[in-house]
Amino acid sequence: MAVSGIGRRGLAWLVDFALVIGLACLLAVLTFHRIGALLTDVPSLAAKGGWGLLTSHGDYVGTGEKVGISLWHSAVSDVQQGFAALVVCTFLYQFLCIAFGRRTLGKLMLGLQVLPAEVGALGKGRAAARALVTTVADVALISVALAALVRGSFVVAIFCWALAIAGFWANALPVLFPGRRSLADRLARTVVAATALPTWQDVQQSAQQTLQQSAAYERLRR
Repeated sequence: MAVSGIGRRGLAWLVDFALVIGLACLLAVLTFHRIGALLTDVPSLAAKGGWGLLTSHGDYVGTGEKVGISLWHSAVSDVQQGFAALVVCTFLYQFLCIAFGRRTLGKLMLGLQVLPAEVGALGKGRAAARALVTTVADVALISVALAALVRGSFVVAIFCWALAIAGFWANALPVLFPGRRSLADRLARTVVAATALPTWQDVQQSAQQTLQQSAAYERLRR
């Protein structure tokens, strides 16, 4: 078993993190769409404002303030839900890819795979542990910091941002030491091993085999 090099692991991480960034952009668009729909829901706003005005004995200033605060809390809740969805999706991506294929898309492209550090099967437990640590180090702490910043909790945001930086480097720096195992690998008892990268001939041969199998299936179907 050949332990992977730092360069290949770094490139694989960049590919996977690019997917996370793409997902974050998609969730941001959906979140802004939800907030826009909330602000343009005129019947709902009129009903809230009208009912508040009737029960406030004419205090239209206080009623408007309450409606504004309610909209603000709803918008913040939508943003927090977007960050939560990003964390959950990132964990599921890492877990499912490693548990059922031993590699994420980045590792597949760079010829890497996750294997147990000792004799035995990888198992879903190790895959879940590795995915959890990776998600916390790469996405979760940053998401909490940004969610706290949106809510106005600046002290909590700064603290979580510091934790996010420390968590990222705590997970990444152990790769520089003998064994080339990140914190996620050490806690999950796994190792990232290098495999041979597919050549152009391998790709052509695989495509030809696929076409031959499809043709054979079509002949049998007829």
